[in-house]
Amino acid sequence: MPPTPATRRPAAARGDGQWALGHREPLNDTERFKRDDDGLKVRDRILNVYARHGFASIDPSDLRGRFRWYGLYTQRRPGIDGGRTAGLEPQQLEDEYFMLRVRIPGGQLDTRQLSVIGELATRYGRDIADITNRQNIQLHWVRIQDVPAIWERLDAVGLSTTEACGDTPRNMLGCPLAGIAEDEIIDGTPALDSLAPFVGDPTFSNLPRKYKTAISGCAQHCTIHEINDIAFVGVHGPDGTPGYDLWVGGGLSTNPMFGQRLGVFIAADRVAEIWVAVTSLFRDHGYRRLRARARLKFLVADWGPATFRKVLESEYLTAPLPDGPAPAAATDLRRDHVGIHRQKDGRFYLGLAPRVGRMSGSLLTQVADLAERHGSGRVRTTIEQKLIILDVPEDQVQALAAALDVIGLPTLPSTFRRQTMACTGIEFCKLAIVNTKDRATDLIAELERRLPGFDEAVTLNINGCPNSCARVQTADIGLRGQIITNSAGERVEGFHVQLGGGLSAEVGFGRKVRGLKVTTDDLADYVERLLNRFLTAKDAGETFAGWVARATDEDLR
Repeated sequence: MPPTPATRRPAAARGDGQWALGHREPLNDTERFKRDDDGLKVRDRILNVYARHGFASIDPSDLRGRFRWYGLYTQRRPGIDGGRTAGLEPQQLEDEYFMLRVRIPGGQLDTRQLSVIGELATRYGRDIADITNRQNIQLHWVRIQDVPAIWERLDAVGLSTTEACGDTPRNMLGCPLAGIAEDEIIDGTPALDSLAPFVGDPTFSNLPRKYKTAISGCAQHCTIHEINDIAFVGVHGPDGTPGYDLWVGGGLSTNPMFGQRLGVFIAADRVAEIWVAVTSLFRDHGYRRLRARARLKFLVADWGPATFRKVLESEYLTAPLPDGPAPAAATDLRRDHVGIHRQKDGRFYLGLAPRVGRMSGSLLTQVADLAERHGSGRVRTTIEQKLIILDVPEDQVQALAAALDVIGLPTLPSTFRRQTMACTGIEFCKLAIVNTKDRATDLIAELERRLPGFDEAVTLNINGCPNSCARVQTADIGLRGQIITNSAGERVEGFHVQLGGGLSAEVGFGRKVRGLKVTTDDLADYVERLLNRFLTAKDAGETFAGWVARATDEDLR
Protein backbone atom coordinates (compact mmCIF):
# COMPACT_ATOMS: atom_id res chain seq x y z
CA MET A 1 0.00 0.00 0.00
CA PRO A 2 1.43 3.44 -0.85
CA PRO A 3 2.08 5.87 2.01
CA THR A 4 -0.79 8.11 2.98
CA PRO A 5 -0.58 11.90 2.52
CA ALA A 6 -0.22 12.25 6.28
CA THR A 7 3.05 10.34 6.35
CA ARG A 8 4.51 10.80 2.86
CA ARG A 9 7.29 13.30 2.24
CA PRO A 10 6.29 15.32 -0.83
CA ALA A 11 8.25 14.40 -3.94
CA ALA A 12 8.14 18.03 -5.06
CA ALA A 13 10.40 19.00 -2.18
CA ARG A 14 13.29 16.82 -3.33
CA GLY A 15 14.81 19.52 -5.53
CA ASP A 16 14.90 22.22 -2.87
CA GLY A 17 18.52 21.84 -1.86
CA GLN A 18 18.16 19.75 1.29
CA TRP A 19 21.43 18.47 2.68
CA ALA A 20 19.71 15.25 3.81
CA LEU A 21 19.04 14.42 0.15
CA GLY A 22 22.64 15.05 -0.86
CA HIS A 23 22.19 18.55 -2.28
CA ARG A 24 25.36 20.10 -0.85
CA GLU A 25 26.21 22.34 -3.81
CA PRO A 26 25.05 25.89 -2.98
CA LEU A 27 22.02 27.03 -4.95
CA ASN A 28 22.13 30.77 -4.23
CA ASP A 29 24.61 33.46 -3.21
CA THR A 30 23.84 33.23 0.49
CA GLU A 31 24.40 29.47 0.59
CA ARG A 32 27.63 30.00 -1.31
CA PHE A 33 29.16 32.50 1.12
CA LYS A 34 28.11 30.30 4.04
CA ARG A 35 29.87 27.34 2.44
CA ASP A 36 32.98 29.39 1.70
CA ASP A 37 33.42 30.52 5.31
CA ASP A 38 31.34 30.03 8.45
CA GLY A 39 29.75 33.27 9.59
CA LEU A 40 31.19 32.81 13.07
CA LYS A 41 34.72 33.21 11.70
CA VAL A 42 34.18 36.84 10.73
CA ARG A 43 34.73 37.97 14.31
CA ASP A 44 38.51 37.77 13.97
CA ARG A 45 38.45 39.83 10.78
CA ILE A 46 36.30 42.48 12.45
CA LEU A 47 38.73 42.74 15.35
CA ASN A 48 42.00 42.51 13.49
CA VAL A 49 41.31 43.97 10.05
CA TYR A 50 38.10 45.94 9.59
CA ALA A 51 38.10 47.81 12.90
CA ARG A 52 41.71 48.87 12.26
CA HIS A 53 41.38 49.85 8.61
CA GLY A 54 37.82 51.17 8.53
CA PHE A 55 34.65 50.67 6.52
CA ALA A 56 36.31 50.72 3.11
CA SER A 57 38.35 47.63 4.00
CA ILE A 58 35.33 45.35 4.55
CA ASP A 59 34.81 42.51 2.09
CA PRO A 60 31.27 42.70 0.61
CA SER A 61 30.41 39.09 1.49
CA ASP A 62 31.27 39.86 5.10
CA LEU A 63 29.57 43.25 5.11
CA ARG A 64 26.24 42.06 3.69
CA GLY A 65 26.42 38.50 4.91
CA ARG A 66 28.62 37.23 7.74
CA PHE A 67 28.45 40.43 9.82
CA ARG A 68 24.91 39.37 10.70
CA TRP A 69 26.28 36.43 12.65
CA TYR A 70 27.43 39.06 15.17
CA GLY A 71 24.36 41.25 15.11
CA LEU A 72 25.65 43.85 12.65
CA TYR A 73 23.62 45.37 9.80
CA THR A 74 24.53 48.47 7.84
CA GLN A 75 22.06 51.29 8.35
CA ARG A 76 20.10 53.02 5.64
CA ARG A 77 21.82 56.05 4.19
CA PRO A 78 19.92 59.20 5.26
CA GLY A 79 17.89 61.03 2.64
CA ILE A 80 16.77 58.07 0.53
CA ASP A 81 12.98 58.13 0.39
CA GLY A 82 10.83 55.02 0.57
CA GLY A 83 9.82 55.15 -3.06
CA ARG A 84 13.40 54.33 -4.03
CA THR A 85 13.85 51.35 -1.69
CA ALA A 86 13.11 48.61 -4.23
CA GLY A 87 15.04 50.28 -7.06
CA LEU A 88 18.47 50.63 -5.47
CA GLU A 89 21.25 48.11 -4.89
CA PRO A 90 22.38 47.38 -1.30
CA GLN A 91 25.57 49.41 -1.72
CA GLN A 92 23.48 52.40 -2.79
CA LEU A 93 21.17 52.13 0.22
CA GLU A 94 23.69 51.46 2.96
CA ASP A 95 25.49 53.97 5.14
CA GLU A 96 28.90 53.49 6.80
CA TYR A 97 27.20 53.07 10.19
CA PHE A 98 25.76 49.94 11.75
CA MET A 99 22.84 48.76 13.79
CA LEU A 100 24.21 46.45 16.49
CA ARG A 101 21.81 44.01 18.16
CA VAL A 102 22.55 42.87 21.71
CA ARG A 103 21.28 39.37 22.41
CA ILE A 104 19.26 39.10 25.66
CA PRO A 105 17.94 35.54 26.20
CA GLY A 106 14.53 35.62 27.84
CA GLY A 107 14.93 39.38 28.24
CA GLN A 108 16.88 38.70 31.44
CA LEU A 109 19.15 41.55 32.54
CA ASP A 110 20.68 42.80 35.74
CA THR A 111 21.19 46.48 36.42
CA ARG A 112 24.90 46.35 35.68
CA GLN A 113 24.18 44.93 32.21
CA LEU A 114 21.44 47.48 31.54
CA SER A 115 23.75 50.29 32.62
CA VAL A 116 26.47 49.10 30.26
CA ILE A 117 24.05 48.97 27.32
CA GLY A 118 22.89 52.48 28.19
CA GLU A 119 26.44 53.77 28.43
CA LEU A 120 27.37 52.18 25.11
CA ALA A 121 24.33 53.71 23.40
CA THR A 122 25.26 57.13 24.77
CA ARG A 123 28.95 56.93 23.90
CA TYR A 124 28.87 55.11 20.56
CA GLY A 125 25.26 55.26 19.32
CA ARG A 126 24.17 58.92 19.51
CA ASP A 127 22.19 58.09 22.66
CA ILE A 128 19.63 55.89 20.87
CA ALA A 129 18.56 52.41 21.98
CA ASP A 130 15.59 50.37 20.75
CA ILE A 131 13.98 47.53 22.68
CA THR A 132 12.83 45.02 20.07
CA ASN A 133 9.87 42.65 20.03
CA ARG A 134 12.29 39.74 20.47
CA GLN A 135 13.68 41.05 23.77
CA ASN A 136 16.91 42.35 22.24
CA ILE A 137 18.22 45.90 22.53
CA GLN A 138 19.55 47.54 19.36
CA LEU A 139 22.13 50.30 19.13
CA HIS A 140 22.44 52.58 16.10
CA TRP A 141 25.09 54.81 14.52
CA VAL A 142 27.84 52.34 15.46
CA ARG A 143 31.16 52.66 13.59
CA ILE A 144 33.15 49.55 12.73
CA GLN A 145 36.11 51.09 14.52
CA ASP A 146 34.16 51.07 17.79
CA VAL A 147 32.88 47.48 17.63
CA PRO A 148 35.85 45.92 19.49
CA ALA A 149 35.42 48.32 22.42
CA ILE A 150 31.67 47.67 22.51
CA TRP A 151 32.20 43.91 22.49
CA GLU A 152 34.75 44.17 25.27
CA ARG A 153 32.31 46.04 27.50
CA LEU A 154 29.48 43.61 26.72
CA ASP A 155 31.67 40.56 27.31
CA ALA A 156 32.69 41.92 30.71
CA VAL A 157 29.06 41.80 31.92
CA GLY A 158 28.10 38.53 30.26
CA LEU A 159 26.36 39.92 27.19
CA SER A 160 26.95 39.18 23.53
CA THR A 161 25.87 39.97 19.99
CA THR A 162 26.72 36.45 18.75
CA GLU A 163 24.08 35.08 16.38
CA ALA A 164 21.73 37.95 17.07
CA CYS A 165 21.09 37.85 13.29
CA GLY A 166 21.95 35.55 10.39
CA ASP A 167 20.88 32.01 9.49
CA THR A 168 21.29 30.96 13.09
CA PRO A 169 19.35 30.34 16.30
CA ARG A 170 18.31 33.93 17.01
CA ASN A 171 17.69 35.32 20.48
CA MET A 172 15.54 32.86 22.43
CA LEU A 173 12.37 34.23 23.93
CA GLY A 174 11.29 33.59 27.49
CA CYS A 175 8.57 34.90 29.77
CA PRO A 176 9.98 37.95 31.58
CA LEU A 177 8.21 36.75 34.72
CA ALA A 178 9.77 33.29 34.67
CA GLY A 179 10.08 32.06 38.23
CA ILE A 180 8.01 34.86 39.78
CA ALA A 181 4.52 34.91 38.19
CA GLU A 182 1.73 33.86 40.53
CA ASP A 183 -0.10 31.89 37.83
CA GLU A 184 2.97 30.31 36.22
CA ILE A 185 2.67 26.73 34.96
CA ILE A 186 6.42 26.07 34.94
CA ASP A 187 9.54 28.22 35.34
CA GLY A 188 11.12 28.24 31.89
CA THR A 189 14.48 29.57 33.09
CA PRO A 190 16.26 26.18 33.42
CA ALA A 191 15.10 25.18 29.94
CA LEU A 192 16.25 28.50 28.50
CA ASP A 193 19.61 28.19 30.24
CA SER A 194 20.07 24.68 28.86
CA LEU A 195 20.16 26.09 25.32
CA ALA A 196 22.91 28.63 25.99
CA PRO A 197 25.76 26.26 24.96
CA PHE A 198 24.36 26.05 21.43
CA VAL A 199 24.73 29.77 20.74
CA GLY A 200 27.89 30.16 18.67
CA ASP A 201 28.15 26.41 18.13
CA PRO A 202 29.28 25.69 14.53
CA THR A 203 26.93 22.70 14.54
CA PHE A 204 24.05 25.13 14.10
CA SER A 205 25.70 28.21 12.59
CA ASN A 206 24.62 27.36 9.03
CA LEU A 207 20.87 26.78 9.08
CA PRO A 208 18.76 27.25 5.95
CA ARG A 209 17.34 30.50 7.33
CA LYS A 210 16.76 32.41 10.56
CA TYR A 211 15.52 30.21 13.39
CA LYS A 212 13.39 31.54 16.22
CA THR A 213 12.91 29.83 19.58
CA ALA A 214 10.41 30.52 22.36
CA ILE A 215 10.17 28.90 25.79
CA SER A 216 7.54 29.84 28.30
CA GLY A 217 5.59 28.47 31.24
CA CYS A 218 3.54 31.66 31.36
CA ALA A 219 -0.21 31.07 31.71
CA GLN A 220 -0.82 33.91 29.24
CA HIS A 221 1.54 32.48 26.57
CA CYS A 222 3.40 35.77 26.39
CA THR A 223 6.15 34.48 24.10
CA ILE A 224 3.73 34.05 21.17
CA HIS A 225 4.54 30.40 20.51
CA GLU A 226 2.24 30.34 17.49
CA ILE A 227 4.67 32.31 15.29
CA ASN A 228 8.07 30.89 16.28
CA ASP A 229 10.00 28.20 14.40
CA ILE A 230 10.13 26.11 17.57
CA ALA A 231 8.28 26.73 20.80
CA PHE A 232 8.00 24.98 24.13
CA VAL A 233 4.72 25.88 25.85
CA GLY A 234 4.10 25.13 29.51
CA VAL A 235 1.52 22.42 30.21
CA HIS A 236 0.70 19.86 32.87
CA GLY A 237 1.56 16.41 31.53
CA PRO A 238 -0.58 13.29 31.60
CA ASP A 239 0.38 12.59 35.21
CA GLY A 240 0.11 16.24 36.28
CA THR A 241 3.85 16.95 36.14
CA PRO A 242 4.65 20.33 34.55
CA GLY A 243 6.48 20.18 31.22
CA TYR A 244 6.08 21.45 27.68
CA ASP A 245 3.95 21.11 24.58
CA LEU A 246 6.03 21.28 21.38
CA TRP A 247 5.14 23.54 18.43
CA VAL A 248 7.06 23.91 15.15
CA GLY A 249 6.85 25.90 11.94
CA GLY A 250 5.41 29.28 12.87
CA GLY A 251 6.44 32.54 11.22
CA LEU A 252 5.08 35.71 9.61
CA SER A 253 6.76 37.84 6.90
CA THR A 254 5.08 37.86 3.48
CA ASN A 255 3.75 34.30 3.82
CA PRO A 256 2.46 33.97 7.38
CA MET A 257 1.81 30.58 8.97
CA PHE A 258 0.91 29.51 12.47
CA GLY A 259 3.01 26.84 14.13
CA GLN A 260 1.78 23.26 14.38
CA ARG A 261 1.46 21.16 17.51
CA LEU A 262 3.27 17.84 17.28
CA GLY A 263 1.06 16.46 20.05
CA VAL A 264 3.93 15.41 22.29
CA PHE A 265 4.83 16.03 25.92
CA ILE A 266 8.37 17.21 26.63
CA ALA A 267 9.67 16.66 30.15
CA ALA A 268 11.39 19.72 31.58
CA ASP A 269 14.82 18.09 31.56
CA ARG A 270 14.57 17.10 27.87
CA VAL A 271 14.18 20.55 26.31
CA ALA A 272 17.80 20.81 25.15
CA GLU A 273 17.73 17.30 23.66
CA ILE A 274 14.52 18.00 21.74
CA TRP A 275 15.69 21.44 20.61
CA VAL A 276 18.87 19.89 19.20
CA ALA A 277 16.84 17.22 17.40
CA VAL A 278 14.38 19.66 15.79
CA THR A 279 17.12 22.12 14.89
CA SER A 280 19.21 19.34 13.34
CA LEU A 281 16.20 18.21 11.32
CA PHE A 282 15.75 21.75 10.02
CA ARG A 283 19.45 22.04 9.19
CA ASP A 284 19.41 18.78 7.22
CA HIS A 285 15.96 18.79 5.62
CA GLY A 286 15.26 22.52 5.33
CA TYR A 287 14.99 24.05 1.88
CA ARG A 288 18.11 25.88 0.65
CA ARG A 289 17.31 26.59 -3.00
CA LEU A 290 15.08 29.66 -2.62
CA ARG A 291 15.58 32.06 0.29
CA ALA A 292 11.86 32.87 0.23
CA ARG A 293 11.05 29.21 1.04
CA ALA A 294 13.89 28.45 3.44
CA ARG A 295 12.10 28.97 6.78
CA LEU A 296 11.05 25.88 8.74
CA LYS A 297 7.38 26.76 8.26
CA PHE A 298 7.52 25.70 4.60
CA LEU A 299 8.92 22.27 5.46
CA VAL A 300 6.27 21.77 8.15
CA ALA A 301 3.53 22.91 5.75
CA ASP A 302 4.69 20.43 3.09
CA TRP A 303 5.20 17.48 5.42
CA GLY A 304 2.45 18.09 7.95
CA PRO A 305 2.92 17.57 11.71
CA ALA A 306 2.48 13.77 11.55
CA THR A 307 5.34 13.28 9.10
CA PHE A 308 7.49 15.84 10.87
CA ARG A 309 7.02 13.98 14.16
CA LYS A 310 7.76 10.63 12.52
CA VAL A 311 11.03 11.86 10.96
CA LEU A 312 12.03 13.58 14.21
CA GLU A 313 11.50 10.43 16.25
CA SER A 314 12.97 7.96 13.77
CA GLU A 315 16.00 9.91 12.55
CA TYR A 316 16.92 12.30 15.38
CA LEU A 317 15.72 10.64 18.60
CA THR A 318 16.23 7.17 20.03
CA ALA A 319 12.57 6.55 20.88
CA PRO A 320 9.10 7.96 20.20
CA LEU A 321 7.94 10.86 22.32
CA PRO A 322 4.95 10.48 24.64
CA ASP A 323 1.68 12.07 23.60
CA GLY A 324 0.73 15.17 25.50
CA PRO A 325 -2.05 17.72 26.04
CA ALA A 326 -2.55 21.07 24.36
CA PRO A 327 -1.94 24.19 26.43
CA ALA A 328 -4.89 25.87 28.08
CA ALA A 329 -6.09 29.03 26.35
CA ALA A 330 -4.83 32.35 27.62
CA THR A 331 -7.37 34.37 29.55
CA ASP A 332 -5.97 37.89 29.16
CA LEU A 333 -5.88 39.86 25.91
CA ARG A 334 -3.08 41.96 27.39
CA ARG A 335 -0.03 39.73 27.65
CA ASP A 336 2.58 42.48 28.02
CA HIS A 337 2.86 42.43 31.84
CA VAL A 338 2.64 46.24 31.97
CA GLY A 339 1.51 47.78 35.27
CA ILE A 340 2.03 47.02 38.95
CA HIS A 341 1.54 43.37 39.90
CA ARG A 342 2.26 41.07 42.82
CA GLN A 343 4.86 38.32 42.47
CA LYS A 344 4.37 34.91 44.01
CA ASP A 345 6.95 35.79 46.70
CA GLY A 346 4.89 38.80 47.86
CA ARG A 347 7.06 41.44 46.24
CA PHE A 348 5.96 43.35 43.15
CA TYR A 349 7.02 43.91 39.57
CA LEU A 350 6.46 47.11 37.63
CA GLY A 351 5.98 46.94 33.85
CA LEU A 352 6.92 50.12 32.01
CA ALA A 353 5.84 51.36 28.59
CA PRO A 354 8.41 53.26 26.56
CA ARG A 355 6.94 54.60 23.33
CA VAL A 356 7.29 51.83 20.71
CA GLY A 357 10.50 50.60 22.35
CA ARG A 358 12.47 53.77 21.65
CA MET A 359 14.75 54.72 24.53
CA SER A 360 17.88 56.75 25.00
CA GLY A 361 21.05 55.37 26.49
CA SER A 362 20.80 57.83 29.34
CA LEU A 363 17.21 56.74 30.05
CA LEU A 364 18.29 53.08 30.21
CA THR A 365 20.92 54.09 32.72
CA GLN A 366 18.32 55.91 34.82
CA VAL A 367 16.08 52.82 34.81
CA ALA A 368 19.02 50.71 35.95
CA ASP A 369 19.71 53.14 38.81
CA LEU A 370 16.07 53.08 39.92
CA ALA A 371 15.89 49.28 39.73
CA GLU A 372 19.03 49.05 41.84
CA ARG A 373 17.67 51.49 44.40
CA HIS A 374 14.15 50.06 44.74
CA GLY A 375 14.43 46.43 43.65
CA SER A 376 16.85 43.53 43.65
CA GLY A 377 18.71 44.62 40.51
CA ARG A 378 16.76 42.42 38.09
CA VAL A 379 15.24 43.94 34.93
CA ARG A 380 13.49 42.31 31.98
CA THR A 381 12.68 43.22 28.39
CA THR A 382 9.48 41.92 26.78
CA ILE A 383 8.32 40.89 23.32
CA GLU A 384 6.07 43.97 23.25
CA GLN A 385 9.02 46.43 23.38
CA LYS A 386 8.50 47.05 27.08
CA LEU A 387 10.63 46.95 30.28
CA ILE A 388 9.91 45.33 33.65
CA ILE A 389 11.57 45.95 37.02
CA LEU A 390 11.33 42.92 39.30
CA ASP A 391 11.40 42.25 43.05
CA VAL A 392 10.17 45.57 44.43
CA PRO A 393 9.14 45.50 48.12
CA GLU A 394 5.60 46.71 48.72
CA ASP A 395 6.77 49.77 50.64
CA GLN A 396 8.89 50.85 47.64
CA VAL A 397 6.28 50.46 44.90
CA GLN A 398 4.73 53.91 44.94
CA ALA A 399 8.07 55.69 45.25
CA LEU A 400 9.42 53.76 42.26
CA ALA A 401 6.26 54.35 40.20
CA ALA A 402 6.46 58.07 40.90
CA ALA A 403 10.13 58.20 39.95
CA LEU A 404 9.39 56.38 36.70
CA ASP A 405 6.61 58.82 35.87
CA VAL A 406 9.07 61.69 36.28
CA ILE A 407 11.39 60.25 33.62
CA GLY A 408 8.53 59.52 31.22
CA LEU A 409 8.03 55.79 31.80
CA PRO A 410 4.55 55.36 33.28
CA THR A 411 3.42 52.10 34.81
CA LEU A 412 -0.22 53.05 34.07
CA PRO A 413 0.00 54.16 30.45
CA SER A 414 -2.85 54.76 28.03
CA THR A 415 -4.02 51.86 25.88
CA PHE A 416 -2.41 53.52 22.89
CA ARG A 417 1.00 53.85 24.48
CA ARG A 418 0.77 50.41 26.02
CA GLN A 419 -0.37 48.53 22.94
CA THR A 420 1.27 50.25 19.98
CA MET A 421 4.37 48.62 18.50
CA ALA A 422 6.60 49.71 15.60
CA CYS A 423 9.54 48.25 13.74
CA THR A 424 12.75 50.19 13.01
CA GLY A 425 11.39 51.77 9.84
CA ILE A 426 13.02 53.97 7.23
CA GLU A 427 15.06 55.84 9.82
CA PHE A 428 17.62 53.00 9.85
CA CYS A 429 16.31 50.01 7.86
CA LYS A 430 17.33 49.47 4.22
CA LEU A 431 14.17 47.47 3.48
CA ALA A 432 11.71 50.05 4.83
CA ILE A 433 9.38 52.20 2.76
CA VAL A 434 7.97 54.49 5.47
CA ASN A 435 8.86 56.03 8.80
CA THR A 436 7.47 53.98 11.70
CA LYS A 437 8.82 55.08 15.08
CA ASP A 438 8.01 58.77 14.60
CA ARG A 439 4.64 58.04 12.97
CA ALA A 440 3.69 55.71 15.80
CA THR A 441 4.79 58.20 18.47
CA ASP A 442 2.76 60.97 16.85
CA LEU A 443 -0.25 58.67 16.49
CA ILE A 444 -0.12 57.68 20.16
CA ALA A 445 -0.12 61.34 21.22
CA GLU A 446 -2.98 62.24 18.88
CA LEU A 447 -5.16 59.30 19.95
CA GLU A 448 -4.52 60.06 23.61
CA ARG A 449 -5.78 63.58 22.94
CA ARG A 450 -8.82 62.54 20.90
CA LEU A 451 -9.88 59.43 22.85
CA PRO A 452 -8.68 60.06 26.42
CA GLY A 453 -10.95 57.49 28.05
CA PHE A 454 -10.41 54.63 25.63
CA ASP A 455 -9.53 51.50 27.62
CA GLU A 456 -10.24 48.54 25.32
CA ALA A 457 -7.38 46.07 24.73
CA VAL A 458 -6.71 47.00 21.09
CA THR A 459 -3.24 46.43 19.65
CA LEU A 460 -1.86 48.70 16.94
CA ASN A 461 1.25 47.49 15.09
CA ILE A 462 3.12 49.53 12.47
CA ASN A 463 5.58 48.03 10.01
CA GLY A 464 7.78 49.80 7.49
CA CYS A 465 7.78 47.10 4.80
CA PRO A 466 5.99 43.80 3.93
CA ASN A 467 8.24 41.63 6.14
CA SER A 468 6.15 42.06 9.31
CA CYS A 469 8.89 42.53 11.90
CA ALA A 470 6.19 44.31 13.93
CA ARG A 471 3.72 41.42 13.51
CA VAL A 472 1.06 43.39 11.62
CA GLN A 473 -0.93 40.28 10.62
CA THR A 474 -1.58 39.41 14.26
CA ALA A 475 -2.55 42.90 15.48
CA ASP A 476 -6.03 44.28 15.99
CA ILE A 477 -4.97 47.12 13.71
CA GLY A 478 -2.01 46.23 11.52
CA LEU A 479 -0.44 48.94 9.38
CA ARG A 480 2.03 47.94 6.67
CA GLY A 481 3.94 50.78 5.08
CA GLN A 482 3.83 51.48 1.37
CA ILE A 483 3.76 54.36 -1.07
CA ILE A 484 0.17 55.12 -2.10
CA THR A 485 -1.70 57.68 -4.19
CA ASN A 486 -3.63 60.33 -2.24
CA SER A 487 -6.81 62.13 -3.31
CA ALA A 488 -4.76 64.74 -5.18
CA GLY A 489 -3.05 62.08 -7.26
CA GLU A 490 0.28 62.43 -5.44
CA ARG A 491 2.49 59.49 -4.43
CA VAL A 492 2.84 59.74 -0.66
CA GLU A 493 3.73 57.70 2.41
CA GLY A 494 0.88 55.53 3.66
CA PHE A 495 -0.23 52.18 4.99
CA HIS A 496 -2.09 49.07 3.91
CA VAL A 497 -4.53 48.15 6.69
CA GLN A 498 -5.22 44.68 8.11
CA LEU A 499 -7.73 44.30 10.94
CA GLY A 500 -8.73 41.87 13.69
CA GLY A 501 -5.65 39.68 14.00
CA GLY A 502 -4.60 38.12 17.28
CA LEU A 503 -2.56 35.55 19.18
CA SER A 504 -3.10 33.30 22.20
CA ALA A 505 -6.53 34.35 23.49
CA GLU A 506 -7.87 34.99 19.97
CA VAL A 507 -5.70 33.40 17.29
CA GLY A 508 -6.02 34.51 13.70
CA PHE A 509 -4.55 36.62 10.95
CA GLY A 510 -6.08 40.02 10.36
CA ARG A 511 -8.82 40.63 7.84
CA LYS A 512 -7.95 42.36 4.60
CA VAL A 513 -10.51 44.74 3.11
CA ARG A 514 -10.04 45.32 -0.60
CA GLY A 515 -8.49 48.70 -1.28
CA LEU A 516 -8.22 49.67 2.39
CA LYS A 517 -5.23 52.00 2.53
CA VAL A 518 -4.61 55.21 4.41
CA THR A 519 -2.09 58.02 4.00
CA THR A 520 0.08 59.10 6.90
CA ASP A 521 -1.73 62.44 7.03
CA ASP A 522 -5.11 60.70 7.37
CA LEU A 523 -3.96 57.99 9.79
CA ALA A 524 -5.16 59.53 13.07
CA ASP A 525 -8.55 60.38 11.54
CA TYR A 526 -8.96 56.82 10.28
CA VAL A 527 -8.03 55.09 13.53
CA GLU A 528 -10.22 57.45 15.57
CA ARG A 529 -13.17 56.80 13.24
CA LEU A 530 -12.62 53.04 13.35
CA LEU A 531 -12.38 52.88 17.14
CA ASN A 532 -15.46 55.03 17.62
CA ARG A 533 -17.42 52.72 15.30
CA PHE A 534 -16.23 49.77 17.36
CA LEU A 535 -17.33 51.40 20.64
CA THR A 536 -20.75 52.17 19.17
CA ALA A 537 -21.40 48.81 17.52
CA LYS A 538 -19.76 46.25 19.78
CA ASP A 539 -21.83 43.87 21.88
CA ALA A 540 -21.27 43.59 25.62
CA GLY A 541 -17.89 41.97 26.24
CA GLU A 542 -17.08 41.78 22.54
CA THR A 543 -13.46 42.24 21.53
CA PHE A 544 -12.24 44.34 18.65
CA ALA A 545 -11.32 41.20 16.70
CA GLY A 546 -14.79 39.79 17.31
CA TRP A 547 -16.40 42.94 16.00
CA VAL A 548 -14.13 43.07 12.95
CA ALA A 549 -15.10 39.50 12.06
CA ARG A 550 -18.77 40.47 11.69
CA ALA A 551 -18.42 44.10 10.53
CA THR A 552 -19.10 45.10 6.93
CA ASP A 553 -16.34 46.39 4.69
CA GLU A 554 -17.87 49.86 4.92
CA ASP A 555 -17.75 49.73 8.73
CA LEU A 556 -14.01 49.15 8.49
CA ARG A 557 -13.19 51.90 6.00
